[in-house]
Order: sequence, then C-alpha cells, then structure tokens
Amino acid sequence: MTQQSGLASWLQLALTPGLGAAALRTMLREFGLPQTVLQKKRSELAAYLSADTLAALDSPQVRDGVARGLEWATGPGHSLVTLADEAYPRALLEIPDPPALLYAVGRVELLNRPALAIVGSRNASAQGERNAESFAKALSDAGLSIVSGLALGIDAAAHRGGLAGVSSTIAVLGTGIDVLYPRRNADLAREIAARGVLLSEFALGIPPAAQNFPRRNRLISGLARGCLIVEAALASGSLITARAAADQGREVFAIPGSIHSPLSKGCHALIKSGAKLVESAEDILAELGGFRPSGFASTMGKPAETADTGLLQHMGHDPVDVDSLCTRAGMSAEQVSSELLRLELDGRITSLPGGLYQRLEKGERR
Repeated sequence: MTQQSGLASWLQLALTPGLGAAALRTMLREFGLPQTVLQKKRSELAAYLSADTLAALDSPQVRDGVARGLEWATGPGHSLVTLADEAYPRALLEIPDPPALLYAVGRVELLNRPALAIVGSRNASAQGERNAESFAKALSDAGLSIVSGLALGIDAAAHRGGLAGVSSTIAVLGTGIDVLYPRRNADLAREIAARGVLLSEFALGIPPAAQNFPRRNRLISGLARGCLIVEAALASGSLITARAAADQGREVFAIPGSIHSPLSKGCHALIKSGAKLVESAEDILAELGGFRPSGFASTMGKPAETADTGLLQHMGHDPVDVDSLCTRAGMSAEQVSSELLRLELDGRITSLPGGLYQRLEKGERR
C-alpha cells in the first residue's frame, strides 16, 4: 500500500469537509499525487476549493481524522487503498465517480477478481433467501466473488452463499468500516472480514444514514460484471443498484416470482425494462461467458424427481392460504392443517407471513 507519509496526504484530502471526490480527482489530474497538491500555495488551490474548504484543509478536525485513520490502518487485516495502489479495484476505474480512498478489512486481493453482485429485499421471503444463497454458492464456485451490501435478507443470504463457495464475498458498507450495521449481521461481518473482505468509502465513525446507501450501491454494481436482483418491491433500494449497474454498462439479471407477491414486482419491472430473466446460475454464467460450473449441480428450475401426491398437488407454486387449500382439496381445515404440519416437518413446504404456505422444490429443501 501507499507509504505512511503519502497515506496521510490521501487521508487529509479525503477527510476535508466540502472537498468532494470530483474536485479531488481534478486536483490530482492537475498537480499529481496528494503530497504535491498539499505543497501548493493555498491561493493556487482556491481555483478548485471554496474558502471554507480551504480553511478546513488544515483544521484540527482533519488532523485528528488523519491520525485516527493511520492508527486504524495498523490493525490486523486493515488496509487503506488509494487510487494510486495496485490493489485498487480496476473495475471501479470504469465508473464515473470512483472514490479516491477505500477502507478495507480482509482479503483485498478479491477486489480485483471477477465478481457478481447479488442484492434484494431486506424483508425477503424464506424462498428468496434460499434462492440467493444457492445462486451465490454456485456462482462463487464458478469463479465469481459475490458482492453485496451486508443488509438483512437477500444480501446476507448472498454473502453466506459466497462464503460457502470457493471465490468468497465482498461486503460494501454504507457506514464507516468500524461501524457495525445492522447489528444482527455481526457474526456474518466477522466471518467476511476473516475469509472475504469488508469495504467502505466512508470515513471512520460515519453512522448509518439514508443518503449513504444509494451512494454505496454504485460501488456494489461497479465492482461486479453483472448484478442479480433476487427479490425487490417496486420501491426497493435494490432497484437503485440495478439502475446503477445498467448505467455503468453492467449486465442486469432478475429472478421472476409469483405475480401475487409484492417482492416480485421489482424484478418483473426490471425484466420488462430489459433485464435478463434467469432461472439458474447457469443462465448467468452463459451470459457472462468465460465461466463454467465447478463441481456443483444446480437444481433450480428442474422438475421434482417424483410426482407430488396428496395436498402438494393442490398447492401449485404460489403462496396459498388454508381456506383455499380446503376448497381445492375438498378437505376440512383440521385435515389441511395436519397435512401442512407434516409437510413442513418433512421440508416439503415453508410457512410465510400472513398465514400463507409455499411448496419447496427438492433442491431447495432445508
């Protein structure tokens, strides 16, 4: 990584309030490395920075932030990756606004390996989480590191699948890298730090804030060759990631779902807009080219090996309630409830919020 003195200069510029990434890159193009920028007279820098920003450049607040960043970088597995480093992800150089400085914990070599982003709803269905984890493991085994945002639901499932495969996972945070969010994913974050990599462009100590997550999303898509949306409502932040991917020239993939599920609406809207409908990991690998399945057998989209009998044949593949099953099967509520319990214990179905039930394919059973 960059030497200590040079790293302090990168931090000083990156931590100065009011000095945006675009202005920083402009000065780097004009003057060279940050050390050279900071050696310029402040009157020369006035063409690029406001009076308030110039005053903040040498403020105690910035000096304290630099000292804190340098101390953090001495921690085990901690890295500060700048635009001048070989470890800087080359894929981010292709997007319009790459950050000048990245905080990383873990295996920074993953930042320059082929990757695929997988994102989706925080309030995912059990089936959606299984799909995300299964796709992620298959794609990881095929040579693609899995990029996501460490959120609850689909993101967490994607990270678990990436870790289970050979190519691991990259978690891009919407907070400072020393801020654990959400806390429910604490164990997962520690596992990613040990076997994958945590990444953030935000300064140390930055708490979760609504405006930071859309900004974070452009890095999730920017690091990857394509972006898979597993489940998303029409107002989902995952669609922001999908739009960023399309704007960056990345492939966009979406898994279709039930026409009755709100979590399918976003995916269906993407497909109508040109995203590629996928039913298996092989669909993505074929589209990207150069990747092949590596010792995994995808069962998604394949028929069950044996015919379904009893209540299962009346369930279809959409979520269904008990009353509807009573009507379809000609059974009493007690009979249906008893059969549903047996099927759930056998791993043939899963219960959903709102008193709904959904069948599971054989390759998706717990």
